[in-house]
Amino acid sequence: MIRIDRPASGQAVPLIVASPHSGQAYPDEFAEQACLDRLTLRRSEDAFVDELVDQTPEFGGAMLRALFPRVYVDPNRGPWELDPGMFADRLPSEADTVSRRASSGLGVIPRIGVEGRPIYRSRLRYAEARERLDACYTPYHDALAGLIDQTRDRFGHALLIDMHSMPAQSARGVDMVIGDRFGSSCHPALTDRVEQILTLMGYVAVRNIPYAGGYTTEHYGRPVEGVHVVQIEINRSLYMDESRVVKLSEFDSFKENISRFISLLCETDWHRQLASQSRP
Repeated sequence: MIRIDRPASGQAVPLIVASPHSGQAYPDEFAEQACLDRLTLRRSEDAFVDELVDQTPEFGGAMLRALFPRVYVDPNRGPWELDPGMFADRLPSEADTVSRRASSGLGVIPRIGVEGRPIYRSRLRYAEARERLDACYTPYHDALAGLIDQTRDRFGHALLIDMHSMPAQSARGVDMVIGDRFGSSCHPALTDRVEQILTLMGYVAVRNIPYAGGYTTEHYGRPVEGVHVVQIEINRSLYMDESRVVKLSEFDSFKENISRFISLLCETDWHRQLASQSRP
């Protein structure tokens, strides 16, 4: 339920690009449990983001993508961010039942989809959630942690770009939101570089508002240890029709721009400079 792509000749730069919310492999049993049709479920996806960044290995970086849909399991949440209200039985004591994201219906097993619509016909049992986490969530994060460790071991540091998309109405007038947990998940020189590239390409980029980053930036971003994580939210109106979940005619040209952005992040001389700045 995950896919890792690396350069054929081996990873050449300390870049990892992840697409955790573009999966379209909807299990049959999930479709039977859901009270929403497939199109409505798909409107919760960061649709096509994995395609936008799939040239990462060509520039020397590694890429990780989740093939399962975010309404089934959301890997950008903590493993215990569970909403007790959506289960028919008691949750284990480890469950983070005070999680704001879980209580709003957007935990690791989401209760609601697009426009706040309930996903399920009836309550789930915890054993079902555990099976999903074992099959999807754990392999995804094992793979991500492994890529980060391998990259840092090889290059001395690692840069993870966690790629997402956002509804057009969530940040009107903004093309990209760069999230670095208000400076805690990434060296400021790197966040500056990301913003500079996007701005020079003509995009309106802002930082942290309304998206500062989710579990991935919180959990993995450790600049003093040489692990830098930035979340990027792309305005969906730049490349897709949100209501129909289809690509716009501008998709290919926009993908070329995203590829150019990734290629600039893969400039090795610049990464050597980052390494010297970021090591304790």
